[in-house]
Amino acid sequence: MSKKGTVYLIGAGPGDMGLLTIKGRELLRVADVIVYDYLVNDRLLEYAKDNAEIIYVGKKAGQKEMSQKAINALLVSKAKKGSTVARLKGGDPFTFGRGGEEAEALELKQIPFEIVPGVSSVSAVPAYAGISLTHRDFTSSFAVVTGHEDPSKEKSNMPWEALSQIGTVVFLMGVKNLKQNMSRLISAGKDPNTPAAVITWGTHPSQSTLTGTVSNISDLALRRKDISSPGVVVVGEVVKLRKILDWYESKPLFGKTVIVTRPKEQSHEFIRLLEDRGASVIPFPTIEIVPPRSYKALDRAINNLEHYDWIVFTSVNGVKSFFDRLKVLNKDIRELHRAKIAAIGEITANEILDKGIKVDIVPDEFKAEGLIKMFKKDGIKNNKVLIPRARVARDVLPESLKKLGAEVDVVTSYITKKPTKSKTNHICKLLDENKVDLITFTSSSTARNFFELIPDFKQNKNKPVIASIGPITAQTIREFGHSAQIIPKQYTVLHLTEEVANYYAKKNLK
Repeated sequence: MSKKGTVYLIGAGPGDMGLLTIKGRELLRVADVIVYDYLVNDRLLEYAKDNAEIIYVGKKAGQKEMSQKAINALLVSKAKKGSTVARLKGGDPFTFGRGGEEAEALELKQIPFEIVPGVSSVSAVPAYAGISLTHRDFTSSFAVVTGHEDPSKEKSNMPWEALSQIGTVVFLMGVKNLKQNMSRLISAGKDPNTPAAVITWGTHPSQSTLTGTVSNISDLALRRKDISSPGVVVVGEVVKLRKILDWYESKPLFGKTVIVTRPKEQSHEFIRLLEDRGASVIPFPTIEIVPPRSYKALDRAINNLEHYDWIVFTSVNGVKSFFDRLKVLNKDIRELHRAKIAAIGEITANEILDKGIKVDIVPDEFKAEGLIKMFKKDGIKNNKVLIPRARVARDVLPESLKKLGAEVDVVTSYITKKPTKSKTNHICKLLDENKVDLITFTSSSTARNFFELIPDFKQNKNKPVIASIGPITAQTIREFGHSAQIIPKQYTVLHLTEEVANYYAKKNLK
């Protein structure tokens, strides 16, 4: 008899990827099956291993959904086959998440399970709106109730009189029945002038917060198109704190939708930098990094490293592919004892340093021309230079070094190509609906592939804004008939992010 798998009921948090617990992340990385809900940030699925089975069982109001009974049966079925199952639920599985029902169903069938608590929207969503549930100047008590009680019931099961006496009341799923719930609070004795807030899509970059009072919050919500489910309602004097503690919605890129075209393997840090500043990021990698058709030239160069005076790395991908191949050939960094190392850009240099190798030259100007100036000054005549790089790249560096008297070997260590599967239709729809504020390009290849994938791209009154990591990429953008409004003075994703934030800060001051 095959061994039963274990089901992990994991709280995914309310939306922000960073609110997933470390234990939850590690379980996603080893799970054979991931079963996830509507309110789960689907970017958490990036943690899944390549061969994981991913099943969506989302429950969204007004749409056909998988019943709870069917979900329970699915978890049991997958575990009986010996799979490690990650049941990923929004917020915390035991806080209005029906996690208890799923655990009961697993126990009934003697399926091993574990509970991995998550950050609940009860506390996280008000916190992201700048509202502290308790504060000694206002209240030391709070209650949490569902806001989704059926208003057609003859008698409510809620203890409204008790709720009216509690300092802070949090209604989860509270938008649909907002008017009825506020009326019931008032009828139970709550002061109609008590502050109230509605927070929708809390902790997401699309978060919206509306404040008012118990008596007028429902009328105010009707006038706002951005107030819709899912939402959390907070009632209490603590809502006044938002004027002081609003930290999330005041971020420089809050409310801005940004497309990142960088390769998936390299985009994580850039996305984090943008999201830290409040942006809603849409990954749209226009490049895939793949091995060369043949390693013959690279292998020959690696087997003759003692003959090179310099090895020049022009990108992080060049570094990774070179050292990966070094390992495949059963060699290590000792093979580089004779050659000096040059790198274009801080990020490339740091990648080399992570291998335990000192970088001899990094030009202040993070492009080929900066390196050429340094070699021209110091001299490179009669030196033998190896440049492992992409198959298609600018020839200015090797040609210039040859003119300076160097012997140059350019070998292909990786290939960049347009992805075979992309979200082009989705991106085109967003662009047509004018829902994209900014597009970022971190190389000429990302720009070239983007405009070839979307040849009809147009800007509507300079929206979306185009940001280029440097002048070379900006030149490629111009070749397609467009121009970059943002170009940092230092060509790194950190400086590009800061320049983007400065751009919108200046616009907001006008």
